[in-house]
Amino acid sequence: MPSAIVLINSEIGDESDILDDVCGLEQVHRACLVYGVYDILAEVETDSMDELEDVIARKIRMISGVRSTLTLIVSKRCK
Repeated sequence: MPSAIVLINSEIGDESDILDDVCGLEQVHRACLVYGVYDILAEVETDSMDELEDVIARKIRMISGVRSTLTLIVSKRCK
């Protein structure tokens, strides 16, 4: 199953609303607000790479208040 860590930059003040929207996506298994360069970290898991691309490009990036994302494709997990 393809999965990715998506780091999200948001407009100031939109962090909580974006987190709620991201958490509402079926393919997001975990998401949290973080401090630092990025505002939100989301773990996304899908059945195919095409679906993974769709979730990131057409769902997460289209949420109002999302300024930018950085996607890290997972190559191996320890647990």
